[in-house]
Amino acid sequence: MAYQITRIDPIHEGWCKLVVATIRTPDGEMLRREIEDHGTVIAVLAYDPERRVAMLVRQFRPPPFFAAGQAETLEAIAGVIDDEEPAETTARREAEEEVGLRLETVEPAGLVWTTPGLSTERTHLFLATYTPADRVAEGGGVEGEGEDITLAETALSELAARADAGTLDDLKLLTLVQTLRLRRPDLF
Repeated sequence: MAYQITRIDPIHEGWCKLVVATIRTPDGEMLRREIEDHGTVIAVLAYDPERRVAMLVRQFRPPPFFAAGQAETLEAIAGVIDDEEPAETTARREAEEEVGLRLETVEPAGLVWTTPGLSTERTHLFLATYTPADRVAEGGGVEGEGEDITLAETALSELAARADAGTLDDLKLLTLVQTLRLRRPDLF
């Protein structure tokens, strides 16, 4: 016998859904587990290979503030995939909304579970090149969504040093920086 979800009890429905799942294990034991569900997301590390910089965002995030008093995080461009649009389309849309970049090509770098012990969230990871000419808007996020995004163009060498020092605390960004280091070590 395989694992089986026997019951789902909704707890909350808003930006995310929270449910409690009752699960029968292969040996017949019954478990109850909380699950957070808000959809599939993208994260993209946009980098300029000529100037050897990446365009990142700084923004307030309530969970790190609640858990550690951290007022802002340094992150890769990210966002929720809307209405089943292709992940690549979301990556391009979020880059334009958040940092004002029009990205032509996005290169897949993985599809990962973000927090598999709690959340259904899966993240499509992308790398994308840009030049100063690709800056077509101010960025900063969509008006009315309360994102309060600050652009943070950062040297790739600084990102590598921070990765090595263990001070990149956004897992998406850390994963994308390390992937870029493996694929394009000449940039670092």
